[in-house]
Amino acid sequence: MFSLRHSFRQIPCSRSRLVHSTTASPRPIPEPRGKIATPQDFLKAIGRNSEKRVSIDSWEAFWRTTGWELKSASVPVRDRRYILWCMEKFRQDIPIEQFAHEPRPKKKIRGWGPAVQHGKRIR
Repeated sequence: MFSLRHSFRQIPCSRSRLVHSTTASPRPIPEPRGKIATPQDFLKAIGRNSEKRVSIDSWEAFWRTTGWELKSASVPVRDRRYILWCMEKFRQDIPIEQFAHEPRPKKKIRGWGPAVQHGKRIR
């Protein structure tokens, strides 16, 4: 008879725990470049009034900031996610002009949607 029990190998517990027990390496702190020399310059460059929401003066402290710290500073969720996303793009050496953008405008159509979409009557 064929048995599946012998076809699977036992994984030692020490190897399986090794994956979970290692700590994550700290995120690299990018060097100031171009017109961006302070955290306030960075926040002004990404827009959306971010410089009014976050007040950190030290470059090192700004780049060590986590989402939890921004949450405790009562930064709204959308702004928090946008700031952290922009910080990661800046770490990857992508120019700010390529990734900074304004928020989406509010939707103009409310409710169930229009009765005609793309030239076809719906329901």
